[in-house]
Amino acid sequence: MLKQKIKALVERRLSEDGMFETGIKGVSLFRVTDSIPCAPAVYDPTVIVILSGKKEAILEGDRYVYDNSQYMCCTVSLPVEAGTPDASPEDPLLGVYISLDTKVMTELAIEMESAAGAIKLPKSSEQPPGLSLVNWDDNFADALLRLLQLGDDKTDIAVLGESRLRELYYAVLKGDAGISARRAFGIGNEIARSIEYLSLNLGKNVTIDELASLVGMSRAVFHRKFKQATRMSPIQFMKSMRLNNAAMKIAAGMNVSEAAMAVGYVSSSQFSREFKRMYGQSPKQWSQSKALLENIA
Repeated sequence: MLKQKIKALVERRLSEDGMFETGIKGVSLFRVTDSIPCAPAVYDPTVIVILSGKKEAILEGDRYVYDNSQYMCCTVSLPVEAGTPDASPEDPLLGVYISLDTKVMTELAIEMESAAGAIKLPKSSEQPPGLSLVNWDDNFADALLRLLQLGDDKTDIAVLGESRLRELYYAVLKGDAGISARRAFGIGNEIARSIEYLSLNLGKNVTIDELASLVGMSRAVFHRKFKQATRMSPIQFMKSMRLNNAAMKIAAGMNVSEAAMAVGYVSSSQFSREFKRMYGQSPKQWSQSKALLENIA
């Protein structure tokens, strides 16, 4: 069975906890044996494959728990809470982290549209969700196995790495997450572009009108489609992204005022109020209670 072969490949390469690069750009393997409660994190466009154990993510109150029966596909940057609450030495979390390269995914999505005929705007007015749990199919499992079979051979990776990663991306675009992925990276990717713009400008006061104008939508249509994709309004999204990024910086050792300024807060009192409202602790309490967090996001 393909899943068992993939698991065996990963197990042979991981003898201790942590995130380990494979040599293929954007592809890492991870192992976790500690129970880590869900904590603020930011998911970038990513596929996360679980081979044993369970992983958990929370987006706007909705809990996503996934194991080796489904992989997680995130097509846009999202502020979440993530953790490994069930991991233990007896039941370690093993998996593969695959960053989705925007340029390559866009090329593939447009190529798929071209191969199907004239490139057309998506018919559906509904914006697919940016985070989904996806059933494995044979194409995805086969592409992942072929990718990981490159192992540590530098020559194989140099010659075949990009093409096999491209093959995996193609399997994602053809699979159950395909509609969301093609909307995020291909034609009709206005919401994904606005999220990328917001994520790159956390320190600025970006307005909804500015975002709607940026992608050529009315304010009302933009607001509706943004919420369909992210489960939150643009203002909620910006606040969550800022606070999650600040929480991660504080957990990693940055002092509270620097973290607040880094994500665009001018008023430290406003930052503290919003932080406590979001997480139930003041930034100072958070910094005292959290050691360095290395979430397998």
